[in-house]
Amino acid sequence: MLVSESRPRNLRWFHAGPLLYGDWGTSRLYVLGLAFLYTAHASVTYLAAIGLLMIAVSWAYTIVCRCFPDGGGVYTAARQLSPTLSVIGSTLLLSGYIMTAAISVVEAFHYFGTPRGLTVPLSVLTILLIGGINWFGAKSAGRFALLVAFLALGVSAVMALLSIPYFFEGLKTISFDYFKKTPPVDAWIAFTGICLALAGVEAVANMTGLMNHPVSKTSKKTIWPVTIEVVVLNMFFGLALAGLSYTVAGTPLSETHEPHVQLIEELAEGVESGTVSEEHFEQVEAEVEQYTNASMRVIAQEGGRRMFGETFGKVSGTVAGVAFGLLLLSATNTATMAMVSVLFAMAQDRELPKGLTKLNYSGVPWIGLLVSMAIPIGVIIIEQDVTVLAKLYVLGVCGAITVTLLSVANNKKLEIDNLSRAGLWVIGLFLASITLTIGLTQWESTAFSGTLVGSVLGVRWLLARVKKEAEEPLETPEQGWLAELNKPTIEIDPSKPAIMLAARGRNQSEFAVDMARRRGATLYAIYVRTLRIMDVVPGKIPRVEDDPEAQEALGTTAVLAREAGVPFVPIYVTSPSIVEEILDYTVTHACDTLIMGKSRRSFFARKLEGDVVNRVAEMLPEEVALITRAAETKHVGPKH
Repeated sequence: MLVSESRPRNLRWFHAGPLLYGDWGTSRLYVLGLAFLYTAHASVTYLAAIGLLMIAVSWAYTIVCRCFPDGGGVYTAARQLSPTLSVIGSTLLLSGYIMTAAISVVEAFHYFGTPRGLTVPLSVLTILLIGGINWFGAKSAGRFALLVAFLALGVSAVMALLSIPYFFEGLKTISFDYFKKTPPVDAWIAFTGICLALAGVEAVANMTGLMNHPVSKTSKKTIWPVTIEVVVLNMFFGLALAGLSYTVAGTPLSETHEPHVQLIEELAEGVESGTVSEEHFEQVEAEVEQYTNASMRVIAQEGGRRMFGETFGKVSGTVAGVAFGLLLLSATNTATMAMVSVLFAMAQDRELPKGLTKLNYSGVPWIGLLVSMAIPIGVIIIEQDVTVLAKLYVLGVCGAITVTLLSVANNKKLEIDNLSRAGLWVIGLFLASITLTIGLTQWESTAFSGTLVGSVLGVRWLLARVKKEAEEPLETPEQGWLAELNKPTIEIDPSKPAIMLAARGRNQSEFAVDMARRRGATLYAIYVRTLRIMDVVPGKIPRVEDDPEAQEALGTTAVLAREAGVPFVPIYVTSPSIVEEILDYTVTHACDTLIMGKSRRSFFARKLEGDVVNRVAEMLPEEVALITRAAETKHVGPKH
């Protein structure tokens, strides 16, 4: 009889919605400016097109969430078809999270109005601070994200009122001249460049494992309000931006007929030829960067100034800058934790080095957290230009969503009606064409995501070649480990002694089974799967049915106990605390002996990460004997 426990489903749609908005809604803060930079007044047409695509993708993800109520997303969806495909998809998603963390923290300081020279050091310091907070498994980070999301929504509502005059000015500027001058291929390429507006939708699929039942209903209530808000306000503020009186090179945005990217290129050529002064070029570049890096702040400032004067405009711009800057920092925090979850899931399935699953005393995968901090910091040190960072970002975003939708569409085991499956195919193939275009035209993005995918696949191949087991595992039973765990156990006599095994591996199991046999005791074995970081950013919820490592660990003990005639009870728990669960179950089942693995890590590593054995020993009741032994120590006594 398998004892399995997990956290309750307590994520309601009005909790999940702000979490999704905190990830998906932040793309507006740089997409609007980038769209105008590249396409001028045609940007409104592009925003309308991307809005329709967002609606289609939202519909598709209501199906994804329904099909994977215990945690979906690209890793889970693709893994049902191919482990290699799941690694590729999750690595693309990982590249998106890396760039989300980098671009969000840089953009946050643009919105705060930080001087250019301080952006990099402050961004690096902030990522280190976020990592430090999450090192302790910060429970308050989720509540902070909700508060910031509501603050941003409130500021957006006030901004919308202030921007109404510019909205109507923007309506007058709508022009299709760009499409008359631009070849269709170039227009399509420009469209693919702003598809990073889709970034964040994967977050909702990762939340399903915590959502209230029925998940299909909760996910719909989560997705559609956020989609409507993002699409409608993207269009509204896109029009307001196009109608602004904010000037670049002396020309208001409302009267700008050529994309500013062309102006910058022409001025750069002028500087080289000596016809344009470097001071003028830098001034124009700074004016362009101001609205591309912080478009919503500029809109708030201009709207407030037009309505109530210069002073109010500065105040409204500052308030918007602080609110949206905090939202971007929240997105950086979300992306950092999501990276840790992806690395943990891949390492748990032995696709990446096992060290990425090591947890500190707070239940946080500390090596994965360090990696998730180091890579974005490296990106920021190398490049801080938002336009360049956005290019690195878009392939991973579109690629991951494409893999998810095509995997779901192609999975015949999922209960999807023919019409919906056809819709998934259409949307997935359309996104595939976008991904392919990005891969062929945006070499920076291809190089970044391609290098990351190649590196992960290389590590995966290397692990498969050089992997050496510290001990010879038991042969997998014909019906699988899970079937062994679900077999009826020998009747338990409460009057007999009980032993708790909180260690993994065949050697430990043989030792525990032999001790239980000689003492006539009942043997309990506990496997704690913990990832506190998922309390804040829901992801793939561990279940014993989907946890092959836990099945093998508990199943090995089950087989050995059955052969020795020892009463055995396997326990699988998902919890924020390893120590508390071990202590709780040991005392609850009246065990007089606890067997744990002995750490072979260095003294420094034990102090840094926290030693579970020492913490258990400090709180273990005196009547319970603690036995620690190394996993590689073979049991030489009789096994039956």
